Amino acid sequence: MRARHIEAFHAIYTTGSISTAARTLNVSQPSLSKVLKHAEDQLGFPLFRRVKGRLTPTDEAHVLFREVADVQQRLGSLRRTARNLRGGKGGHLRVAVLPSLGLGVAPAAIARFRKQHPEVTFEVMTLHHDEVPRALYERSCELAVAYDLAPHPQLNAIEIGVGEVVILFRRDDFPMLPRRLDLGWLQKRDIVGLSSSGPVGDLFATALAQRELPIKEVVSVQTFYLSAALVRQGAGVAVVDELTARASVEQANGVLDFRPLEPALKFSITAAHLEDRALSVLAKRFQQTLQTVLTETLG
Repeated sequence: MRARHIEAFHAIYTTGSISTAARTLNVSQPSLSKVLKHAEDQLGFPLFRRVKGRLTPTDEAHVLFREVADVQQRLGSLRRTARNLRGGKGGHLRVAVLPSLGLGVAPAAIARFRKQHPEVTFEVMTLHHDEVPRALYERSCELAVAYDLAPHPQLNAIEIGVGEVVILFRRDDFPMLPRRLDLGWLQKRDIVGLSSSGPVGDLFATALAQRELPIKEVVSVQTFYLSAALVRQGAGVAVVDELTARASVEQANGVLDFRPLEPALKFSITAAHLEDRALSVLAKRFQQTLQTVLTETLG
């Protein structure tokens, strides 16, 4: 499919009408119909059929649209970047962060950065730990922030903060706890755990194994913020990263609280980019803003 085929197909699919799509693209209806027919001829199968007078996508169109939507999104990003560059303005940043960073730190950093650089636009994606390197390799993002990224010759990574593994709980359930908790405190408690491993989960699992401490995991989830939601509903206590805990406590209006462990289980918060693709000036500035917000958040 050529670019004009993709644009025409996307417009017709999303609007459900050739006439509406033609108005959206500011072209004539006969012209758009001709582009659609040419696209179908090139593909060798129809994209739409008339059913009771309505234009209905074929099964092939539904499958194709997933790819086309991604292409349109990237074209939109390209247009925004070109528009900003043409106007001598800031540009466009694509950033990937862990879900826990997306709860508070990343939004705060982006809001602060855009106050200083209102002409800059962002695309932000949240990824699990194992997905971060791939997003960088595939150039889906320019800058990625994760926990304890393993060294890799294709990545340039620096530490921008240090967090701790903490225990998140309902304040009313445990009103008189010390400032730090021994890992043994978790014995015989109902634990909300993670079904997939990552740096924080690995730290916790290693500490349990070293102490030979059995725990009772009553619910298993894939993300820390879901752990926090379950804790708030009284499903148990959760072992989470410090940033998830801080954001969850702030949002829970006094319902939740957290305690770090004794001895401390610490992990690195790392910003990374491709070794062969130096960060733009704007990306470097944003990384500095993110590091400042992290420092303020972690105290």
